[in-house]
Amino acid sequence: MLVPIKWMSQYVDINTDDKTLADKLTLTGSHIDAVIDYNKEVKNVVTGKILEIIKHPNADKLIVTQIDINQADAVQIITGAKNVNVGDVVPVCLEGAVLPNGLKIKKTNFRGLPSYGMMCSYEELGFDDKVIPKEARDGIAILPSETELGKDIKEVLQLNGSALEVEVTFNRPDCLNIVGMARETAATLGTKFKFPEIEIKNEQGDIKDYMNAVEIEDEDLCGRFYARVIKDIKIGPSPLWMQRTLMDAGMRPINNIVDVTNYVMLELGQPLHAYNLEALKGKKLVARKAKKDETIITIDQNERTLNESMLVIADEEKPACIAGVMGGYYSEINDETKVMVLESANFNPKSIRETSKKLGMRSEASARNEKPMGYMMVELASKRACQLIEMIGAGTVVGGHLEAGKNEYVPPIVTLRPYRSAHLLGVDIPVEDMLVSLNSLEIESTYDGEKISCKIPYFRTDIEQEADIIEEVGRLYGFENIISKPLTGMTRVGRKTEMRMLEDQIKSIACGMGLYEITTYSFISPKSYDNICVPEDSHLRDYVKILNPLGEDFSSMRTTLIPNMMEVIGRNSNRGVDGAKLYEVGSIFIPKGQPVTEEPFEKLKLCIGMYGKYDFFDLKGIIEGILSRFGITVQLKPVKDNTTFHPGRTAEMFVNDECIGIYGEASHMVTDNYGLDQKVYIAEIDVEKILKNKNTNWKYEALPKYPSMVRDIAVKVKDEVLAGDMEQVIKDVNPHLIESVKLFDVYKGEHIEEGYKSTAFSVTYRNKERTLKEKEVENIHNKILQILESKFGATLR
Repeated sequence: MLVPIKWMSQYVDINTDDKTLADKLTLTGSHIDAVIDYNKEVKNVVTGKILEIIKHPNADKLIVTQIDINQADAVQIITGAKNVNVGDVVPVCLEGAVLPNGLKIKKTNFRGLPSYGMMCSYEELGFDDKVIPKEARDGIAILPSETELGKDIKEVLQLNGSALEVEVTFNRPDCLNIVGMARETAATLGTKFKFPEIEIKNEQGDIKDYMNAVEIEDEDLCGRFYARVIKDIKIGPSPLWMQRTLMDAGMRPINNIVDVTNYVMLELGQPLHAYNLEALKGKKLVARKAKKDETIITIDQNERTLNESMLVIADEEKPACIAGVMGGYYSEINDETKVMVLESANFNPKSIRETSKKLGMRSEASARNEKPMGYMMVELASKRACQLIEMIGAGTVVGGHLEAGKNEYVPPIVTLRPYRSAHLLGVDIPVEDMLVSLNSLEIESTYDGEKISCKIPYFRTDIEQEADIIEEVGRLYGFENIISKPLTGMTRVGRKTEMRMLEDQIKSIACGMGLYEITTYSFISPKSYDNICVPEDSHLRDYVKILNPLGEDFSSMRTTLIPNMMEVIGRNSNRGVDGAKLYEVGSIFIPKGQPVTEEPFEKLKLCIGMYGKYDFFDLKGIIEGILSRFGITVQLKPVKDNTTFHPGRTAEMFVNDECIGIYGEASHMVTDNYGLDQKVYIAEIDVEKILKNKNTNWKYEALPKYPSMVRDIAVKVKDEVLAGDMEQVIKDVNPHLIESVKLFDVYKGEHIEEGYKSTAFSVTYRNKERTLKEKEVENIHNKILQILESKFGATLR
């Protein structure tokens, strides 16, 4: 929120410079993000009145004007602006003028005629486009007709001062307005706070001649509803002082009525809404819940479908406004409006927030109505708006008002024990100082010798208990004035859990093997399961749905890391990265049941993804390398019915007959879904099962004294025979003498019939107690051939 210091100075005496003020407010709890300087570097720009406009004789799109700047002679200026007319008062840049963008003005010749300056726009005077009045956005700034001529534009438009950019926390809606910040400033600086004087001087007629009543059907959603009527409406621009005040506060001027409601909202924090009374049906407004599938066309001319949880302000036929969010198009103020109803109401913050979110509508009004505000401000804001409308001559206030709901406020009493304050804050603040601080915040406080009794004002909806009062005392005393003290208590040595240490080890090993870590969101789109070709009946589709997702792409909690890995690979490949080895250690979430009523199971998984110059065996080597560091040896089993992976190029990993993961080549359908035209290899491993089977009690053996003997064996077997099974059988023939068995070749092609493959192993023999003899190795080797033939139908090649 922007707080123009000139505006705030109307309600509080500020006796320090802007930077010091910002620092002091920050120290007392107001979050001042920045001080924005509004001083414009403008020189030799004055006000002038257009006396004459003629067409340029040598240019179709230019006009020649004569402008009175309150000097002996008029100034000739040539322009292409289309929004100027005779009699308009405009900013005139004379010869030698300097504008905020550094532009220097000098005499210029346009097609044979001299121009002794230029007329300028708000943008050229340094204003942000979002605050410039619509009628002046694409042309020259038009000033009020009564503006004194020849006057310095810096004085006319008040091109000076500064504003505080304030971040207001949710619990302090009383600071979401200029008066609230002025109150904070007064308490911070120890100066006097002045609430605006509100007085309506010329009420005419009786409101009952225009409206009969306002009603509330559900007081849980609308606490108070207050209405006034203004007649003889004259729609037009608001006074320049009001326009400039709104612009400095970051809001675009619209017209006098809208500007008044916006001015009061920024000043007091209470949103208001004006209805065209002549467009309403009947003489009553009702705050009620919307009917099922009821519709309303809002002022942005979009039709909105409502539901029964949303609050509307309705006439006798249909909704005229989505309460606290946005008004209806048919009942809005327009140039023909003569009589209007001014609504001021206090709504349920939760209801407004949910309605605003469901409809995708957010405004300055809804941002304030979403926060808990005191209902006593409803009447004050309405009267203030009527006062301003009367002051600027935009209409005549009709006597009387209509209201429904709460209209009395009984201040709750919160007590403060001084010793408790000393205990929590760590400093003994005198009771007299506490009373001064609290009363400066308009928290009426008295001391009876034991405790301080505090009457909580209507605008402080955040104060509910003693700790809240202690916080007020502490922040005005100055937390920076409280001496820091070392913490006392028992100290304990912290350490990571075994799972966290395992996770760190896996990351270290993976990085050492040349893999890059990725980190992705735990929220994914339900469509991600389609992208990786998960069957409709798969347990992976039993996921936790997010009730209030940021969007469809973040509406479910993942049950696998594979979609995230494929998205990262697809994004990198599409951006020209030829190949990569990636990994992620992240959580998946498994619901305990549907619908989800309790916290889901959270499991840690390791996902590895590779593409480019890598193949299946590169992935296999990385997995074996990681698992071997934890003393884990896996048995592989082929997988053919997993639609995410390529059939025949996928294996599940088992330890003690328990599956700990899967790896293989992603299917063509999966890679196509992610826009990839190359092979991708994916693995997903359960980290908890790695921890379960971890065995790092390493045993060390002396280097062998006797030489080994190596024999190769190549056999032909059927395609379905697993190399891993053959390898285990070979080892079991004589574990005492067979030191290792390594698969080094698998061949299919010429000289090998269809349905068969050639598998070659290298077998290393060694006796740890003596040198092996050729004959005993020959005997074992022959036995291996016999067993492979009997168990797998293998034939020697």
